[in-house]
Amino acid sequence: MIKPGKEKVFAINNKEDFEEIALQVFQYQAANCAVYKAFIEGLKIDPASIINPERIPFMPVEFFKSHKVVASDGDAEVVFTSSGTTGMITSSHTVTDVSWYVQSFRNAFQLFYGDIENYTVLALLPSYLEREGSSLIYMAQDLITQSANPDSGFFLYNHEELYNILQKQKAAGKSTLLIGVTFALLDFVEQYQIDFPELIVMETGGMKGRRKEMIREELHNTLCAGFGVKNIHSEYGMTELLSQAYSKGEGIFNCPPWMKIITRDTNDPFTLVDAGKTGGVNIIDLANINSCSFIATQDLGKVYQDGSFEVLGRFDNSDIRGCNLLVG
Repeated sequence: MIKPGKEKVFAINNKEDFEEIALQVFQYQAANCAVYKAFIEGLKIDPASIINPERIPFMPVEFFKSHKVVASDGDAEVVFTSSGTTGMITSSHTVTDVSWYVQSFRNAFQLFYGDIENYTVLALLPSYLEREGSSLIYMAQDLITQSANPDSGFFLYNHEELYNILQKQKAAGKSTLLIGVTFALLDFVEQYQIDFPELIVMETGGMKGRRKEMIREELHNTLCAGFGVKNIHSEYGMTELLSQAYSKGEGIFNCPPWMKIITRDTNDPFTLVDAGKTGGVNIIDLANINSCSFIATQDLGKVYQDGSFEVLGRFDNSDIRGCNLLVG
């Protein structure tokens, strides 16, 4: 059973390579990830019969809430956990080799934004800092360290300090990335406005119960006005993944070459939908080599002919929810 190494996964640069390695990862995980193996057996699918990546079965993301999803014998180096309100069952992602995560987010950042050493990295992530096990905090901490800039760092609710540092970076003409949870960015621009057109403002999504949800257009217009920028960037990732997709504006995301989004029929999880049509979001994340790379999420989205995609909301079984996010 072939287990592709990092040198293969992170060197993918065309469709043929992706499909070949995806099939290798599938065969490896079908044999070595007990939860995924049981799921496939329950569907009465013979892994040997899967010779086309589009026929690979996608495991519901909810399994990360109820099972330890691992395809490796190694001990956990880190366990990432999702956020949730009191009493909510959260997801846990057991990572037996965190170097896969580090290489995935470093390579993806380089691909989309260039050398991290050229940036000041400011992270406004209060709700994530206030709990343990956030994969986003792990990534942000590494990017802050890699930036090698003494002004880079985390912020909780010290908005005045953040405002002063933003003004300093603007005056110095320093490339600056502000990555923030949505509600905290909104809280900031209610107190402070800055005209910093070169600033990259990257929202990570979610009000975390702190504010009323907003449709994307309204949200981005508010943030663009507050920071003096033309576009709001976004990061699409989750606890159960080791890769992220990025949007540089308009809510249109692109994946790194080792990640792919496929959409499924909302009423039949085993039927895929055509490009440009709304469906449930399935994710292939080949960096998830030691857990499960084939995940059916509860997000709704559209994938376009060029492989870019947008997220339109969430659904629960056949009941579409989050209608506030379906506008625009």
